[in-house]
Amino acid sequence: MTENSKMSRRGFIGATSTAAAGMMIVPSNVIAGLGHKAPSDKLNIAGVGIGGMGFGNLKNMESENIIALCDVDWDHSKRCFDYFPKAKKFWDWRVMYDEIGKSIDAVLVATADHNHAIIASHAMTLGKHVYVQKPLTHSVYESRLLTKLAEKYNVATSMGNQGSSGEGVRQIQEWLWNGEIGDVTKVEAFTDRPLWPQGLTAPKVGMWVPETMNWDLFIGPAKMRPYHRMYTPWNFRGWWDFGTGALGDMACHLLHPVFVGLKLGYPTKVQGTSTLLMTDSAPATETVQLVFPARPKEKGIKINFPEVTVTWMDGGNRPMKPEGWSEGKDMNDGGGAVIFHGTKDKLICGCYGRNPWLLSGRVPNVAKTLPRVNGSHEQDWIRACKESPENRVQTASPFSQAGPFNEMVVMGVLAVRLQDLNKELHWDGPKMEFTNIRDNEVVKFCLDDGLEIKDGHPSFNKKYTEPANAREFAAELIKHNYRKGWSLPDMPA
Repeated sequence: MTENSKMSRRGFIGATSTAAAGMMIVPSNVIAGLGHKAPSDKLNIAGVGIGGMGFGNLKNMESENIIALCDVDWDHSKRCFDYFPKAKKFWDWRVMYDEIGKSIDAVLVATADHNHAIIASHAMTLGKHVYVQKPLTHSVYESRLLTKLAEKYNVATSMGNQGSSGEGVRQIQEWLWNGEIGDVTKVEAFTDRPLWPQGLTAPKVGMWVPETMNWDLFIGPAKMRPYHRMYTPWNFRGWWDFGTGALGDMACHLLHPVFVGLKLGYPTKVQGTSTLLMTDSAPATETVQLVFPARPKEKGIKINFPEVTVTWMDGGNRPMKPEGWSEGKDMNDGGGAVIFHGTKDKLICGCYGRNPWLLSGRVPNVAKTLPRVNGSHEQDWIRACKESPENRVQTASPFSQAGPFNEMVVMGVLAVRLQDLNKELHWDGPKMEFTNIRDNEVVKFCLDDGLEIKDGHPSFNKKYTEPANAREFAAELIKHNYRKGWSLPDMPA
């Protein structure tokens, strides 16, 4: 192991008290002076989780100074290390913050889902701007925390749901608010994912950790388990401890125009169903229903916002084609689709809000009233980073919006994981708690389906976990109990 990997085992000190000797990078705010960053200045950006999507994000940020790269898998990250050879390499983000935190202006977080919140939250407490891949966080509490920290520290933020910067999302909002399809009481959405394995039992035997992998740092705040190549890279999305399944991956793209277009807040009722629910892995197919209460009518908007039911499907399931659908026309547009059911018409769009159209065939003639994003999603965040807080134009997906939206997404995960209760769950958004789970209710999950085929006849001998108290289990899903040595900053008042 390198010196950095050895250092990674120490706890995060919390402040950038020890700047790295010999690495005198001047922060861009010093160059800009006067408490703001001029557009001509370059940001000093650190990337955490740079082997997958993070590499693509960083290439879209290479107009700036990429000064540090951090990852737990140096084999998977090699192409990024080679692409940015001048960047200092780290295993542990805590060590990176300690050593060169004073030189960093902004942080990209593109790790496995369960590490997003802890890395981003500590970056914000150090005054760093943050760009976090979707889903924003692994839990409801983490989403709420990032929302409040972004407000407290007044940094530029963005979730990596790049469709939010596209034309389609703005067009959908303008069409909806102009009354083109009337009031919306039902929305259906689906994705063709997962592309990675789901519905699996956990490996019964671990594997030797590769020399290029720091498994302890990958686990981070989650519960320790033996290493296996089934967990990472990429496949982490299908494992509950590390990812949020197809819903967490793709709902951030597909449901964003729903959230902003219908001005949603907290759902009040949720329920989920799926194929066989395993204890460790997200199911192969799932359906989630969320009910949002009526919202106040807003000045300048021509529609009401009545109670609306949003239904999500993945793993191959799709909504039924509404009456008037063109024969032979595929619903799937770039990975899924959304159908807004209005009182006057139906609006359909593809993944990322792309290609919106009306079922009637009518093409709305609606003025463009919303600002458009010039350039990439990442460059829009860089633009916001360089603007002074008092004059900043927010990104397309700032945490003030992405945080509450992500709560909606991970609420779907909660509904699926609590389906053994066999009822619609009632949610108190401000308090972050379910109100109709009784003290004596329990949940259990399948450990192994026990499938055997003898003489051509299948049989099942399913093994389940011991029953767990449902209220306690739900509370842990809402706010994770982190592994010893890992912690979040306090929730701002």
